[in-house]
Amino acid sequence: MFLILPVLVYFYVKQHTGKSASVRISTTAAHGLQNWKATFMHLPFILRMLCFSAIIVALANPQTQNQDQHAEGEGIDIVLCIDVSGSMTAQDFLPNRLEAAKKVALDFVGKRLTDRIGIVIFSGESFTQCPLTTDHNVLVAAIQNIRNGLLEDGTAIGSGLSTSVDRLRNSESKSKVVLLLTDGENNGGLIDPKTAKEIAKAFGVRVYTIGMGSDGYAPQPVNTELGVVVQQEKVTIDEKLLTEIATETGGKYFRAKNNEGLNEVYSNIDQMEKSKIEMITTIRYQDKYFPFAAAALFLLVLEILLRYTVFRRFP
Repeated sequence: MFLILPVLVYFYVKQHTGKSASVRISTTAAHGLQNWKATFMHLPFILRMLCFSAIIVALANPQTQNQDQHAEGEGIDIVLCIDVSGSMTAQDFLPNRLEAAKKVALDFVGKRLTDRIGIVIFSGESFTQCPLTTDHNVLVAAIQNIRNGLLEDGTAIGSGLSTSVDRLRNSESKSKVVLLLTDGENNGGLIDPKTAKEIAKAFGVRVYTIGMGSDGYAPQPVNTELGVVVQQEKVTIDEKLLTEIATETGGKYFRAKNNEGLNEVYSNIDQMEKSKIEMITTIRYQDKYFPFAAAALFLLVLEILLRYTVFRRFP
């Protein structure tokens, strides 16, 4: 519809080409007024073109679109059970095992839109860092606040697993999962790992176990009288126990030897434990033609007033 505007401009220019009006003026003031009117003689036509433009835009019915998305579906209750013992400061992962574990945990949480997730940490004892929640901001803060030295040192795998299962004990979710990550052998705690395994089986909790550490020896900072010294410490992971826990609870054992391997482990578990998610999209449209219609009316009235007052032609 805008194509009509150049046509109107063409006929207007053709009509006014070569035409000029002259009126004899007897006073200097009147001469100045006549010059002003001659300068702005095309203003009414410009206003009319702007009016037509606004009408065309209003008839096109411009709209804005607001789109909301939210996820609905059947989520999974998951507890991330993370070893925070002194050996987790070993530097065979970058920057160390614990920081690498925290990073993949953050990435994992970010992908689980409809799941309730909790955080349990353990070393010589266990502690619930965060109960089951869907509030990802709380989960992110809880993971970021994990650090070595919060608990008595040691590796109480049984205590960590039993505390994780206890967090899921009253869950009504059809799928209850524990991701247990450790870099050592059980050497503490009041609950034997095999007893914790039986508790998990009794409550229908599936356990994925992750052994974290490279082969052989790994550099580890050690506090001495001379300060912090990096020493080579032997990597000792009870893979037989971790495999038994995972297999008998319906899960799977993974071994991660570097950062890339750990990322792959969590990606595999993410694929294996898929939630039933349905993305619902709501689209709302809002009409925006009114400002253009109002502008067209204003320009039309202004053009008529100017044409029949200031720019009125006398016979």
